[in-house]
Amino acid sequence: MTELEQYVHANFDVIGEDMSKIASLFKPAALRKGDYFLKSDTSCNKVCFIQSGFLRMYASVEDKEVTQWVGSKGYFIADMASLTFGTPSRWNIQALTDTELQTIHKDDYNRIAEIVPKWPEIEKQFIVKCFIMMENRIFAHLSMPAEERYSSFYNQNKELFSQVPLQYIASMLGMTPETFSRIRKKHNSWTS
Repeated sequence: MTELEQYVHANFDVIGEDMSKIASLFKPAALRKGDYFLKSDTSCNKVCFIQSGFLRMYASVEDKEVTQWVGSKGYFIADMASLTFGTPSRWNIQALTDTELQTIHKDDYNRIAEIVPKWPEIEKQFIVKCFIMMENRIFAHLSMPAEERYSSFYNQNKELFSQVPLQYIASMLGMTPETFSRIRKKHNSWTS
């Protein structure tokens, strides 16, 4: 069973022929560090599952870049608004490392419901999980002090801190690099 199949099975209890049908629509792809999966102002026409490496989803706003998410092994990533509605993407999705993907084109994604009858329920579960993850991030931004946001994110994503430039994590957490650095130094003194 591939990593993609393991993820789908573990999270949505898809097995057997349905799993084979879904997996057959995904195609392997690779990005080298610095390559783009998606550039802003273009239409997103694929969803990818990250097998290895890191992808950064960010937007350029005025004179800075705002990191919305860093996807790692075992995550899906795409600009869902662009994919769903065919609008130009606001996001860039760029490889931070050499990255191995499984991708599915929008047309094939839309065909899944034709070949897997229970797909609408599976897709609904997936969207709800994504929505909950987004709600949790928004709640953290609105209710937690910066130190608590840092600590919570660190405990859930330790591998990012040694693999991803820290200014991207700071941006994701809504912190200036200076605030992030100060909190990181304090956090490291507690955990040493």
